[in-house]
Amino acid sequence: MNITFIGLGIMGSRMAANLLKNKIKITVYNRSKSPAEELKTKGAAVASDLKSAVQNADVVFTMLSAPDVVEKIATGEKGFLKSMKKNTLWVDCSTVNPSFSLEMARKAAKREIRFLDAPVAGTKPTAEAGELTFFVGGNQNDLEEVKNLLQHMGTKILYMGEHGRGTAFKMLVNSMLAQSMAAFSETLIFGEKIGFDKDLLLNILPALPVTAPFIKAKAEKIRNKDYDTQFPLELMHKDLKLATLTAKEHECDLPLAEQTKKIYKKASQSGLSREDFAAVYKYLQDKL
Repeated sequence: MNITFIGLGIMGSRMAANLLKNKIKITVYNRSKSPAEELKTKGAAVASDLKSAVQNADVVFTMLSAPDVVEKIATGEKGFLKSMKKNTLWVDCSTVNPSFSLEMARKAAKREIRFLDAPVAGTKPTAEAGELTFFVGGNQNDLEEVKNLLQHMGTKILYMGEHGRGTAFKMLVNSMLAQSMAAFSETLIFGEKIGFDKDLLLNILPALPVTAPFIKAKAEKIRNKDYDTQFPLELMHKDLKLATLTAKEHECDLPLAEQTKKIYKKASQSGLSREDFAAVYKYLQDKL
């Protein structure tokens, strides 16, 4: 199969690199040139525009930052969808809202293009190691067609059901992720305020059964004041916006997610937008 990968940010560049590492020939496209040129040294073909990127493709992967970016690149005036061959497969790994995935599936179907929503759970280290988890929505036969490719980028592939169910499940995962990080940060600061040694708290709290497993790694980032971006704080804020938007579409109130969204918004506006989302601790440290 001819494989194209569009979107070479923190996650996409590493996902594409793992395909190359496993001897999969791919064509890549990115709006900024340097990530594509780096993959060229690993064997990727680099497309100069979206049309040439997809016109011979059998499968197109996209890993982009937000729904508006996906929409522009896929269905905009110069979008790639109109240049894809009929019956080819578009696998969108971007974190978007489920109603948007359903819209993209409909637009793809009008052009006789098959579609899967397949967002991932993981951050930079897991993407680099090929240990992502995929949540997939769409036709199960289409998933079977690309499962071997997904297995080069991840260790778990969870089929969630019809179109939009992959992105719907990702809403749940990232909502818990964001809230857990904020709750741990608040608890850590509270512990410091009432007189506990910070290192003691960072040694004990992450190991307790009440603490989410991912917190252990984030606690070390806090200890070392290392907020090198594994998952940008601004994207976590975006994901909370998508989760609360989806909740409103289903007439569901999410008071905790709404409050957490406000915290990440203010943290992003305070200059922490491009730091790792663990930097919400830095923001709350100055506010509590």
